[in-house]
Amino acid sequence: MSLIGKEVQPFTAQAYLNGKFIEVTEQNLKGHWSVVCFYPADFTFVCPTELEDLQEQYPALQKLGVEVFSVSRDSHFTHKAWHDTSDAISKITYAMIGDPAHVLSRNFEVYIEELGQADRGTFIIDPDGVIQAVEINADGIGRDASTLINKIKAAQYVRNNPGEVCPAKWKEGGETLKPSLDLVGKI
Repeated sequence: MSLIGKEVQPFTAQAYLNGKFIEVTEQNLKGHWSVVCFYPADFTFVCPTELEDLQEQYPALQKLGVEVFSVSRDSHFTHKAWHDTSDAISKITYAMIGDPAHVLSRNFEVYIEELGQADRGTFIIDPDGVIQAVEINADGIGRDASTLINKIKAAQYVRNNPGEVCPAKWKEGGETLKPSLDLVGKI
């Protein structure tokens, strides 16, 4: 079943953020756009490349009013240890949420029971806490965080311009569509 259009379910989790442990709930995903990025585990291979890439896009995402949260099965203590020992992860300035009980990965439907870890899932969440976009990758396929920029700009445009939609490859300032009976069969 698709999570698109569904509100994020309640949760409470511990996270590591900029040298501190913090509590994060579904309320932290509301009031602004959010990206929640699930990855299988700390101290692995593809995961640090993805999280470092996400950090590189973080300033551009923040300019769009987006907050970023990464999530794995590891505890907030493990996130701190990884942050303290990895060149790639030491750069991270967004919250790293621990999900050792798999509450979030189950809520977001990315939990792989037999492995005890999450799929590589990326979720774009609007200011109301409603999921607007989902991308799920197999374990061996790393994500490109730069693709989030245009997806978020399109989601923000559609939210702010009811009755308009963004076609494939839409870029900010590009033409949009106004679905109507007149357009059927003419695109």
